[in-house]
Amino acid sequence: MRRGVVQARLWASGLWLLALAPALVLLARALGNRLGANPVEELTLELGQWALRFLLLTLAATPVRRLTGWTVLLRHRRLLGLTAASYALIHLLVYAVLDQGLAWSLILGDIIKRPFITAGMAAFALLLPLAATSFDAAIRRLGARRWQALHRLVYVATGVALLHFWWKVKADTAEPAMYLTVFALLLAARFVAPRHRSPRRPTAGRQPA
Repeated sequence: MRRGVVQARLWASGLWLLALAPALVLLARALGNRLGANPVEELTLELGQWALRFLLLTLAATPVRRLTGWTVLLRHRRLLGLTAASYALIHLLVYAVLDQGLAWSLILGDIIKRPFITAGMAAFALLLPLAATSFDAAIRRLGARRWQALHRLVYVATGVALLHFWWKVKADTAEPAMYLTVFALLLAARFVAPRHRSPRRPTAGRQPA
């Protein structure tokens, strides 16, 4: 087997492990009653932060390639993006099922009355069409230009998710401020850094620069 193929498979395996590891750790903590005094709150917060981390890692793929020429993240950006969406979905389910007991009137009241819940729902709504079209067939159906325009919503979704986190923690904003700084740096690198190569037709695994 060629060395390049082996390396590609190792990177893919490593990124799959990275995607699954936080969920497995949280599951182990939950089964061992090691989620603190308020386990549902802790689980919700941890899942939300992992969704944010994977979103930021997804956004880092193009700047990293432009600044360094390193393409590993770009080749596996679909996996990273879908992982972010999966953690966001589980984050939402924990809130809706374990916190609110699927009481839709309470959930709707939260969405209307609590701005951080409104922002969180908006961020998840923005992620849904991106996850649903993160496949090669979607590019063929939508056309590359419309697909690219749709997937630029990831920047809006990340910004709204950061607002959700900021409003959630209220006074203790050190951690969301750190994520916001990373997001700002990624945006600057995305729009300022020079391109190393001409753009190609996108695929869902390797999204447009």
